[in-house]
Amino acid sequence: MAGNPTHTVTNQPPALVGYDVFGADRALVEAVDRHTAAEVLDEVRAELSALGRAAGSEQVQEWGAQANEFPPRLRTHDRYGHRIDEVEFHPAWHRMLGKGVSAGLTSAWNRPAGHVRRAAAFLVWTQVEAGNCCPLSMTHAAVPALRTDPALAAEWEPRLTSTIYDRGLRPAAEKAGALFGMGMTEKQGGSDVRANTTRARPLAEAGTYELTGHKWFCSAPMSDGFLVLAQAPGGLTCFLVPRVLADGGRNVFLIQRLKDKLGNRSNASAEVEFDGTWARVVGEEGRGVRTIIDMVAATRLDCALGSAGLMRQAVAQAVHHCEHREAFGGRLADKPLMRNVLADLALESEAATTLALRLAAAHDDGSEHERAFLRLAVPAAKYWITKRCAPVAVEAAECLGGNGYVEESGLPRLVRESPLNSVWEGAGNVQALDVLRALRREPGALDACLTEIGRAHGADHRLDRAVKDLFTELADMEGADGRARRLVERLALVLQGSLLVRFAPPEVADAFCASRFGGDRGASFGTLPGGLDLAPLVERARPVS
Repeated sequence: MAGNPTHTVTNQPPALVGYDVFGADRALVEAVDRHTAAEVLDEVRAELSALGRAAGSEQVQEWGAQANEFPPRLRTHDRYGHRIDEVEFHPAWHRMLGKGVSAGLTSAWNRPAGHVRRAAAFLVWTQVEAGNCCPLSMTHAAVPALRTDPALAAEWEPRLTSTIYDRGLRPAAEKAGALFGMGMTEKQGGSDVRANTTRARPLAEAGTYELTGHKWFCSAPMSDGFLVLAQAPGGLTCFLVPRVLADGGRNVFLIQRLKDKLGNRSNASAEVEFDGTWARVVGEEGRGVRTIIDMVAATRLDCALGSAGLMRQAVAQAVHHCEHREAFGGRLADKPLMRNVLADLALESEAATTLALRLAAAHDDGSEHERAFLRLAVPAAKYWITKRCAPVAVEAAECLGGNGYVEESGLPRLVRESPLNSVWEGAGNVQALDVLRALRREPGALDACLTEIGRAHGADHRLDRAVKDLFTELADMEGADGRARRLVERLALVLQGSLLVRFAPPEVADAFCASRFGGDRGASFGTLPGGLDLAPLVERARPVS
């Protein structure tokens, strides 16, 4: 009834809307400034702030919620019984995906500071709705694979890097922009793609094949084209499968079902069947893994960026809530124990952002040294950053108490999404073993990483001690397979620490080194040692003033 005092709402924080998601993220802004040439910095910052304001708007956040509330549906046949294998999405999904394309999330490869500006945008956009970032990532990552064949690249790259979202299944030559998906994984092989059984039979036209087989996970099945692996006469080979053929006919692309996933609900992941499916070879026969290696590096970096974005949004929500919530006679954010929790979460988020943007800058540089650095740093960062995402999201939800367990808060969606990037593009063991492979086969990769770490030598004694411990670990590779995770964790932490010591405010670097290297920390968040100045860390993580 009107005026009923029991319905008066007090002590609830305002919604976190109407702000610049990019501009409010100090660690991200500083990383972009650090890694962007002065002559394009104003342009890049304006572009990212425009996207940040869109991401923080009430309308776009509503799109993200709707895309997850109304997930995609598979339509295998039309009303007349014709096989169509189409995926239907809520209009909000198309709005999100269209905004991502127009913001340049598939066009990093030919722009100044292209990878840094895209990485920052990807980190921002993930915070609104992570599902639409999958096709954006796949499309972005397909470019280096296609460049192994100049003719294919000339045909497809302008479509993939277009800022026009042209939905609907038509011949790619008729479209102003195109999206790509990927189909590498099979049910009997999983991460061991060399165990794939899909067969590729050469056709009369040079470079064309007919595929037969089943893909257990096919990302973004509504896309215009797909990169897939199949066994050709010369061995495992990469192929381009167009969804619609040049004459307008549908290629054989049988979607058997959509996966019912823990999170990432807005995004369609499918099982597909190839049965006489037309394909073009990408790269050389028998060199499929070599052809996709740069693509894999790009998607792994996106996993790290995506997790960094999810962590940032979780921390922003937690800090915002605690800044506005009163409990036990004062603001939650001012309570010493809650401040410890928030500061610890903020440290994890900033370290992830700082390392991920450093990797994007290495892509922009493109030198032999930076490529060697990426060979080791990407799988290490992918392993560690994605592993830290789930505990950060869960702890941030707890900062909201019971409210954080309610769907309307948005935190449950972050929690469900948080394990995903650790699984995609090679789970933890795959990343750890890939680091060992690089250490054993590519000594230049370790040299490049140690050079990066060495730039912080002498700046903090705790970091120096951690580097010494890492050297000890690296000197004993006997039985390293069984302790690969331990080694990779140390490498990732030292990389993060070296960057924070060089570039973060002193109180951030001090807290990171004290807790991550000093040995005076518990197993959960909120156990930072005493004597640290934590208030500036929480203030730095605040999303709005």
